[in-house]
Amino acid sequence: MTTTSTANPSRATYEAKIERIFDHTLDTRSFFLRLMNSPRLTFLPGQFLSFALPVDSETLIRPYSIASSPEDNDLLEICLNVVPNGMGSHYLFSREVGDTLRFTGPWGTFVLDRPPEAECVFIADGPGIAPIRPMLRRALTSFSRPFPVRLLYSAPSERDVLYHEEWETWEKQCDRFIFTPLLNHLPERWQGLHDSFIEYVNHRYILQDQDRSRHFYICGVGQQITQLRDLLRRAGYQRRAVQYEKW
Repeated sequence: MTTTSTANPSRATYEAKIERIFDHTLDTRSFFLRLMNSPRLTFLPGQFLSFALPVDSETLIRPYSIASSPEDNDLLEICLNVVPNGMGSHYLFSREVGDTLRFTGPWGTFVLDRPPEAECVFIADGPGIAPIRPMLRRALTSFSRPFPVRLLYSAPSERDVLYHEEWETWEKQCDRFIFTPLLNHLPERWQGLHDSFIEYVNHRYILQDQDRSRHFYICGVGQQITQLRDLLRRAGYQRRAVQYEKW
């Protein structure tokens, strides 16, 4: 996902202090930010912030999705992994509690801003769960609709499934939420799925099922995201019903 900084009075520059850092894995981290001189930030589930990062002699503009929910009145959370040769992520991973970050936003049209009128399938690849997490919370808590809400989460291994306990808690608390982890490297006695998410979606939602009323929200890295988008649209799902964010 790329963006550029523009002068826009409705998108002021904010400053926030890093109040807490949480390591999900060795290379994936959440930063919890407290706004300075501003009460709160209004945003839609799925939107991102554009950070101005002073690296060497230049200022890099890097977008990071908001992993917390608009209903959270306290801290903003961004969740990201360190990217090889990625100057922005390496800069952030060198920050400490108490450091200050500057950003503009919110930005982005990959959002869940209205009640779903059919079953929703959220598909996250690795850290692509960040914008989907607040979307799921909005779908499950703010919209009174009887339709199922599903999360298909693709990750290298079980330890790479971010917010794993949260998804299991939602499953216990909400009978219309279904969580399906899809792992590449299987642990011992693993009884879950191990197809690629493209193979799984093709089999489950195209070949085995003629219902084309579902809505899909897809986020992840690389060409597989647009390949999945095209696969679903060619199969008969409405263009506007297949929303995606490719990083």
